[in-house]
Amino acid sequence: MHRILSASKDTYITDKIINGTFRATDANVGQAGTLDLFKLYDENDLTGSSEQIELTKLLLHFDLSKVSDMQSQGKIDINDSTFKCILKLHDVYGGQATPENFDVILFPLSKSFDEGSGFDITGFRDLDAVNFVTASFLAGEPVTWNLPGAAKSGSLNDESIDIIVSGTLEGPDGSSRVSLTPVQKFVTGEEDLVLDITKIVSGTITNQIPDHGFLIGLSGTLEENRKSYFVKRFASRNSSNTAIRPKLIVKYDDSLHDSHEDFTFDLTSSLYLNNFQQGVAKNIVSGLAATELTGENVMVVKIESGSFKKTFNVSQAQRGVNRLTGVYSASFAISSFETALRDHIIASGSVTFNETWSSSDETIAFLSSSIVIKNNQRTAFDNFHQNLLVTVTNLNDEYNVGDIIKIRVFSEDRDRDVVFKKLPREKKSQIHKQMHYRVRDFQTGDIIIDFDTATNSTRLSTDSNGMYFEFFVDSLPRGRTYVFDFLVKKAGFDTIVTDAASKFRVN
Repeated sequence: MHRILSASKDTYITDKIINGTFRATDANVGQAGTLDLFKLYDENDLTGSSEQIELTKLLLHFDLSKVSDMQSQGKIDINDSTFKCILKLHDVYGGQATPENFDVILFPLSKSFDEGSGFDITGFRDLDAVNFVTASFLAGEPVTWNLPGAAKSGSLNDESIDIIVSGTLEGPDGSSRVSLTPVQKFVTGEEDLVLDITKIVSGTITNQIPDHGFLIGLSGTLEENRKSYFVKRFASRNSSNTAIRPKLIVKYDDSLHDSHEDFTFDLTSSLYLNNFQQGVAKNIVSGLAATELTGENVMVVKIESGSFKKTFNVSQAQRGVNRLTGVYSASFAISSFETALRDHIIASGSVTFNETWSSSDETIAFLSSSIVIKNNQRTAFDNFHQNLLVTVTNLNDEYNVGDIIKIRVFSEDRDRDVVFKKLPREKKSQIHKQMHYRVRDFQTGDIIIDFDTATNSTRLSTDSNGMYFEFFVDSLPRGRTYVFDFLVKKAGFDTIVTDAASKFRVN
C-alpha cells in the first residue's frame, strides 16, 4: 500500500527586517506559492544596530485521520517494520542564490496554527495569523507562541511549549524515550526535503502526540551562528504545479501471496481461503451455535493424492497484527522426496492433489478443490530473458479522487510454449511474487509513485486468479492522466513494462 496525503495547511513565519525600520513579525504568507527557508546574518541594519539575525520557519499540517482510518480498518499495522511515513517537500529553484552545507530539522508542534490568507512575500504587508508572534485566533483573541518564532521547546506533555523535542512513547514492546526531531543535511542546497517521520505519525494516531503539525527550520546552531543561508525554497500546497506540492507518503507492505497457481515442492508456501456472504467478506461460522472461526488454528487443510495424505493447521490470515475478516491461510511445504510421490514427480514433474478445507475434527468440509504442485525448475545454463506482456484487465477510463480501486493484472511471457487444447479454457496469468507498480504522468512522463522495492509498498499480491493491488486514487492530483508501469524481478533480472494498456484520468 502506497498512499500520498496532501497538506491541509502550510506556510512560513518570519521576523525579516523591512526597510531597516521594523521586523515583519506580524506578517502572514499562508497563501504563498512557495515555502521559503532562510537565515540572514548582518544583512540589514535595524535602527542603526548591526549583526541582526533574520529567520523563517516552515509550518505544515496533514490530515492524519486517513492514516488512523486505515489502521482501524486493518489496512495497515503501524507497528510493522514495513510501515513508513515520509514527509517530502520539493525543491523549487528559480535562479536564486541557494545555500550549501546546512542542516534542516523537524519538530512536532505543541500548538495548532491558522494558515492565514496572506501572500505578499516581498514587502510582507499582509497581516494575519499565523505569524512570528501569533499562532492562531481563538474566539477572536490571538493565541501567541510561548516564544516568538515558536521557539519554546520541551519534552512531550510539558506545558507552555511550542515544539516537542523528545518524549516517552508506548509501543507493542513497552515504553521507550525517543527523539522526535529528524534531521536532513543539504549538501548542494538543491535537494528535496525527505524526512522519515514514522515515529511522530504513529505517536499522533495513537493519541500520544498532539495533532498540530510540524515546524521545520535550520538546526539550532545554524540559527545562531554568524553566517547567512539564503534561500532554500520549496513548493507549497498553493503551487500551480500540483505534482510538487508537500506530501506525506504512507508506505506499507500489504501484499498477500497465495500459491495455488505456483506451489512448488520443497518450498514453504501459503494457501489462502476467502469466504464471502452476499459479496461481503465474512468469517466462516461453524456448528449450531454459528461460532465464528477467528484466530489461530481454527480449521485444517488436507492435501492428498493416492496413498499420500497430510493435514496442516489453518489460521485466520493476518496483515501485521490485524486479522483479516473472511480470509484464512496455511503455510507448509511438501517434500519432493516423499516415497509415495517420488516416482510420479520424476515421471511428470508435478502432482495433482485433492485439497480439502474443513473443521479441525474434519467432520465439516468448507471447501473441496484441487491443487497442482510442481517440481523445481531446473535447466542448463541460460542467460535469462523475459519478453513479458502485461495488461491491466479491469481499469476504467476515469476515476474520482475518493475512489479506492482493486487493480487486476495479467502477465504472460510472449516466448513461452503454447499448448493448444480443443476445449475452451480461460488463459491463466503467470504469477510473479516480486512484481511492483509505479504511477507515471502520461503527458509529462514524471514519476508520481516510483517502484518501492525497499519496503515493498508497491508490491502486487497474488491469488488463484493472478495478481492484483489496491490503489488510493486520492494519491494523485486531479485533472491529469496517468499510467501504471510494472517491474518484475525474477532470477536476478529486472524487467520494466511500460505498455500495459493502463491509461486513466483522475477527476
